[in-house]
Amino acid sequence: MATVDTSQHDEFFKSKVLGHPAGLFVLFFTEMWERFSFYGMRVLLINFLTMAVIGSNPGWEWTAENAGALFGTYAGLLYLTPILGGVIADKFTGYRWAVLIGCVIMTLGHASMAFETEFSLYMGLALLVIGTGFFKPNITSIISEMYTYLPEKKDGAYTIFYMGVNAGAFFGMMLCGYLAERVGWSWGFGLAGVFMLFGTLQFLLAKPLFGKIGAAPKRQTKEEKAAEVKDYKENKFTTLDKALIVVTSIIGLLYLINDPVSKIGGLNLLPEEFIFSKDTLSGPLVITLIGMALFLFLVIGRIVRYEKVVRDRMIAVIIFAFFTVLFFIPFEQAATSMVIFARDYTDRVLTGNAALIFNIVNTLLTVIPLMIITWVLYLLKKQSFSKIPGSNVVLALCFALVWGIVIWMLAQDFSTKSYDVQYQAVAVEQVVDGKTQVVYEPITEARPLKGGETTETQILSISSNNELAIGQPVGAHLELGKYQYLDEEKQSKLASDYASKGLKSQIVVGEVAQVKENEVEITVSWFSILNSFFIIAFASFFSRWWESKYNPSAAQKYGLGLFVMGIGFAVLAYGSSFIPQGAEAGVVRVSMIWLILAYLFHTIGELCLSPVGLSYVSKLVPARMIALMFGMWYLAIAIGNKIAASLGGMVTEIQEEYSLSTFFLIFTIIPVVAGLVITLLNPLLKKLMHGVR
Repeated sequence: MATVDTSQHDEFFKSKVLGHPAGLFVLFFTEMWERFSFYGMRVLLINFLTMAVIGSNPGWEWTAENAGALFGTYAGLLYLTPILGGVIADKFTGYRWAVLIGCVIMTLGHASMAFETEFSLYMGLALLVIGTGFFKPNITSIISEMYTYLPEKKDGAYTIFYMGVNAGAFFGMMLCGYLAERVGWSWGFGLAGVFMLFGTLQFLLAKPLFGKIGAAPKRQTKEEKAAEVKDYKENKFTTLDKALIVVTSIIGLLYLINDPVSKIGGLNLLPEEFIFSKDTLSGPLVITLIGMALFLFLVIGRIVRYEKVVRDRMIAVIIFAFFTVLFFIPFEQAATSMVIFARDYTDRVLTGNAALIFNIVNTLLTVIPLMIITWVLYLLKKQSFSKIPGSNVVLALCFALVWGIVIWMLAQDFSTKSYDVQYQAVAVEQVVDGKTQVVYEPITEARPLKGGETTETQILSISSNNELAIGQPVGAHLELGKYQYLDEEKQSKLASDYASKGLKSQIVVGEVAQVKENEVEITVSWFSILNSFFIIAFASFFSRWWESKYNPSAAQKYGLGLFVMGIGFAVLAYGSSFIPQGAEAGVVRVSMIWLILAYLFHTIGELCLSPVGLSYVSKLVPARMIALMFGMWYLAIAIGNKIAASLGGMVTEIQEEYSLSTFFLIFTIIPVVAGLVITLLNPLLKKLMHGVR
C-alpha cells in the first residue's frame, strides 16, 4: 500500500489561531470581504432601481416588476455558474487560482456598477455572476482539502468559516446601505467594490501560507479515482442524456435572460405564442414548462438505472429539493418585496429617547462584533506576519477603513436633530371620500402663488446632522411622505434634475423655526442585517439541539422550518392590514416591530432547514453522483430565487388591486401548506432514506 505524504498538512497546521491553521482565517477574511461586497450590493439593488428618479437621492424609478425580473435572473444565475466553476477548477485551474480569478472578476463587476449607467449595471451583474461561479464552490473546496487528514476538525472549521459569511453580510449590508442611502448610490456600490479588491489582494498575498493546497490538479487514471473513492463506478451519460442536458440548459438560460429583457427592453428571445394562444399561456411559459418536463424525464431516466437503495435515496433528495424551492420562494422576499415594504410602508423615524436607545443598541450591535473580528485579525497577525506580511497589512487597512466608516456612521446618527421649518402655503379645499377638507399646498416653482390667493405660514419637520440655526433658510423636498432636508448643493442638483426632465421644481423653501429633539431615520438596509444578527445569536442553540437526543428527522426539520417561515409572513400580513388598499407609498406607515419579528421567524426557519439540505445530499448520494446532485440542489435554489423575485415584483400590483396584507398572506400559505405536507411525508422519506439520519 502506498504511503500518504502528510508533511504539507503537518507544516500547514503548525501556525494555529483558535486551534485551527492560520490559513483558515485567511479564507475566513477572503469570504468575509466577498460576502461584504455581495450582500452590500444586493441590499441596494431593488431599492436603487425602484427609487424615484427625482429626489434628494434619485434612483431609476423602475417598476417593482421590472426590478424583480432583473434581480431574479441575477440571483438564479448566481446558483448555476458555480456548477461550471467547480468543474473548471477540478479539471484545469485548481481551487486557489479559481478563487483568485473569481475575486478579480467580481471586483471589476462592483466597479462597473458604481458608474450607475444601464450598460455598466448589466455588465457589472454579468461579471458578478461569472466571478461568483469561480469563487463560491472553490473556496469551500480549499477548506475541505486542508482538513483531508484531520476530518474530525472539519465541522469546527466550517462553523468558523460560516461566521465569516455572516460577519461579511452583516457589515456589508449595514455600511454599503448606509453610505448609499445617506450619501449616494455610487458610494454604496463603490464601497462594495473596494472591499472586494482588498479581499482579492489579501488572498493573493497569502499564497506562501497554502503551499500545494488548492493547487492545479493532476490528471488521474480510473484506477487512482477508484482508490480515492470507495464506491467509484463510471457512470456514462447516454447520447439522449447529453442531448437533454443541452436542450434543457438552453431553454433555462433563454428563459432567465428573456424575462428581464422582454420586460425592460421589449425584446423577446422566446416567441410570445407557442402551441397555445398567449392569452391562455404565454409562449415563454409553455417553453419553460416543456424544458422542466424534459429535465424531469432526464433525471428520472438516470435514477431508474441504479439499484434500489441508491434510487430511493436519490428520490428522497429530489423531494427535499422540491421543498427547498418552496422555502426559498418566501425566504428570498427579503431581497425584493420586504425591501420595498421597509422603505415605503414602515415607520423608520425615531425621536427623543427612542432615537437615543436605538443609537446605543446600534452602537453595541456594530462595535462588539467588529471588536471580536479585529481581535481575530490580531491573532492571525501574530501567527502569520513573518510568512505573509503583505496580506496582514492589507487586512489591517481593511479594518482601519471599516472602523473609520463605523465611527463616522454612528457619529452621524448621534448628532442628527429634528427641526421645525416654517414655509408659505395656500389653503385649498378638496373633497375626499365625500368630505370637504382643507389642504395646504406649499408655494414652489411648480405651484406659484396665483392672483387673489393669500399665503399662510405652515410648519414642516426635517432632520439633519448639520447644525442649523433658527432663522436659517433651508430647502426641503417631500419624498415618500416625509420632507427631506436639502443643503445648497442638493438644492442645486435637484433643481437641475427637475429642469432636465422639463418639470417645474417642487422644492419648498423656508427657514428654521425651532430646534427640536434628537431624531434618527433608520435606513432601509438596516433591517436586512437582522437575518445575520439572528443567525449569529441562535446558531449555537440549534447546533446543540441537532446534537441532542431530541434531534428531529430531516422531514420534521423541513416542516418546522417552513411552518416558522409562514408565521413570519403571517406577522407581516397582520401588520400590513393597517395599510389601506392602494395606499400611496409613504402616506401610511406601520410599526417596524412587524418587520423585525418577520426577520426573526424567517431566520429561525432558515436555521431549521437551510443547513440540513446540503448535509443530506452528501449523506444520501453515492460519491459517484455527488457532483450531479449538488448541481441539482443549486438548480433548486436558483429556481426558488427566480420565482421569489418574480412574485416579489408583483407587490405593487397586488397592493393596488387587493392589499399588502393579501400579498403577504400568499407567502404565509405556501410555506405552511408545504410544511404540513413534508411532515406527513416523514414515514415515506424515512423509508426512502434507508437508515440515513
